[in-house]
Amino acid sequence: MPKVLAEGKTIDCEQGSNLRKILLQNSIELYNDGAKVINCRGIGSCGTCTVKVEGKVSAANWRDRARRSLPPHSPTTDLRLACQTQVLGDVKVTKFDGFWGQGSRIVWTPKG
Repeated sequence: MPKVLAEGKTIDCEQGSNLRKILLQNSIELYNDGAKVINCRGIGSCGTCTVKVEGKVSAANWRDRARRSLPPHSPTTDLRLACQTQVLGDVKVTKFDGFWGQGSRIVWTPKG
């Protein structure tokens, strides 16, 4: 059973689980500032659930790639949309600042 490490929590989940759902179900602050209210609720169009993921996850699908190709994101970063990412093995998740999570300052890490 894969483990997700985020904001100081270790969460067991089923292989193939949606990363956004896992984080939200475990009271992890996935959205910054106004994005807590204004987000697409997981359909992959807003880009506000962007996180850095280390570990075994699904390949980026077309929605993830398309949204991250638009500003303020960049397709060359190692960020992913949590709503479009399936957990396939143990992962560590880091959240950055900025409305879309695209900033350079860390909000939280796998350890807290």
